[in-house]
Amino acid sequence: MSASWKQLSLQILLLLVSCRHINTKTPGPTAPPLIPIDQLPTDVRSVALNGESHTEKVELLNPVNLTLECTWTGNQDKLANITGLWRKDGEEVKNSNQTVPMENDQYNLKRVFSIVNEEDLGSYTCEFGSKAKIDFVLAAPQIGDVRDKPIVSYLGDFVVITCKMEETKPEPSTWYWYKANGTDKEQIIAAEEPLRYEIKNEERNTKLVVSSLVEADAGLYFCGAVYAISTSMSQVELKVISFYEPLKPFVAIVIAVIVLVAIILLYEKSQSKKNSTAAENGTTDQTNTLTQGETNGHGESSSMRQRKV
Repeated sequence: MSASWKQLSLQILLLLVSCRHINTKTPGPTAPPLIPIDQLPTDVRSVALNGESHTEKVELLNPVNLTLECTWTGNQDKLANITGLWRKDGEEVKNSNQTVPMENDQYNLKRVFSIVNEEDLGSYTCEFGSKAKIDFVLAAPQIGDVRDKPIVSYLGDFVVITCKMEETKPEPSTWYWYKANGTDKEQIIAAEEPLRYEIKNEERNTKLVVSSLVEADAGLYFCGAVYAISTSMSQVELKVISFYEPLKPFVAIVIAVIVLVAIILLYEKSQSKKNSTAAENGTTDQTNTLTQGETNGHGESSSMRQRKV
């Protein structure tokens, strides 16, 4: 019995030691502390519509109780009532369908939404029947400095990737960098690999320095501007090539020129042989003709001599 207890105690001790080495750290920005909804700050966004549709962009930095107000004045039928409802990303908001009466030749639709985290952002739409709608697009400030073309660097070299938030937009609380890993994004923590990565954050700017580039460093990189409500992302592609890669087109051109010159030389050589053979044949024919003429001449002379005798 004592031996079995010792063995069990040893197993428990080994389990506790192994648990100490498990990394439970979650990369990326930590979620802000939860604030009761009734204590959130409030904000109001209103749009008056005379046509059939309108899109309003709303930038948010922090959690907020947001009141969205829609006013529609474009109904030519002047109906006493119209059906109104709200949608979130195309899906009807529960218990939002209601009858909207006409007041002062216009219809008014209003609703309060608690925007607490990134999942609450998106498109909110108020609809007046099938005749008119207003879209409110809620998002954190977006990074306007977008690079369409990839950055190209060389094996063994280093590269600097930059991201910048426009001066007219609020300054993010911090910046994070990620690298695409399949369908996921893996956060780059420079402190864990100081010889490979360096991150420099300066207010609205951030830089990622990647040193000693290898082929595996190629791919998509994401910079994240962190706000309390959400993190805005922008991406850039990195291509890592060898120093011989830019020479490939030049080498291909050189090879093509060499092949073309070789073909021209071979053609000229073959033509030269043909001309030489033709010239030799012409000389032989001329010699034969002259020989035959001389023979005939001698024959005629002999005949004349015989006649004279």
